[in-house]
Amino acid sequence: MNKTERLHHMLRFINQKQRFTLPDLMQEFQISKRTALRDITSLEEMGAPIYAEYGRYGGYRLLQQMQLPPISFNTDELHALYFAMQALRSFSSLPFQTTFDSVHQKFMAALSDQQRENIHRMQQRISFKHTEQIRDSSHLELVLHAAVQQMVIQITYPHQSKSVNRNVEVPVSTRIIQPITLSASKGYWYCQAYDLEKTAYRVFRCDRIISAILTSIEPVAHLADEQNAHLQSLWKPSVHAISFQCRINETGIEQFKQNHYPSMRIEEQNGVRLLIGTYEPHELDFIVSYLAGYGTSIQTVEPDTLKDSLKQYYLNLVDRI
Repeated sequence: MNKTERLHHMLRFINQKQRFTLPDLMQEFQISKRTALRDITSLEEMGAPIYAEYGRYGGYRLLQQMQLPPISFNTDELHALYFAMQALRSFSSLPFQTTFDSVHQKFMAALSDQQRENIHRMQQRISFKHTEQIRDSSHLELVLHAAVQQMVIQITYPHQSKSVNRNVEVPVSTRIIQPITLSASKGYWYCQAYDLEKTAYRVFRCDRIISAILTSIEPVAHLADEQNAHLQSLWKPSVHAISFQCRINETGIEQFKQNHYPSMRIEEQNGVRLLIGTYEPHELDFIVSYLAGYGTSIQTVEPDTLKDSLKQYYLNLVDRI
């Protein structure tokens, strides 16, 4: 970055840090000691109230927080922001109901004619292929609010053994949960949460949440402190999980990198590359459908129960042709 951009970034850096040293600036902005000293002088000339503290543990201190200038972006940054926004096209449901169209209109209105023309020319040279969102998630905003504020909510959710059909009434259950995080994957929003009644961690598909309301139930305090460990436990296999493996070729490995789950991995044993993982007993249909997508990229499937189910899956496909 040029000096003007660096000074703007440096103003924000020291405004947040309040106390800093020359090595801090040198490391943060990858500059020499001489350049860091010159930049401090330039910041003082711009009105930054910087006070030098001498001695063994000395450094620099900002006497008071500054009112920072408006954020400005160079041409490359504007292009990066614009094309990063294209990911929003994939989601008809977003937290706080922000839509791509409203963000896009405000962004484009703030650009100069030349900048809009540059983006238009780039649009003709770049295309994006998105995984479209499968179903709307109407309670996404409330779930995110509960996760951020560490609040407990009550939801109604279809039984796991039943698929959701909007035109057919299906059995549902009431769940008391404390949302932890939200994630988007393969066209769906997921909520990792703690089920207070089952005292267990669960993953809920947000589009399957039929209703959601805030409660006055006291949240579980330790969730925030041990969040990473809890999220990892969400994907740990149960004692009933079934291990599987199959040989996989290079084409299959490329496909695996594009689409796999935390319960799966690629290993090499005695020069043979294997797709190894686990699945729960009720996930047999899912794992069969997943492996079938590899076609001839996999072979020698174990255990036999999974291999037989995969063979039956192919036979059913043939019968339908």
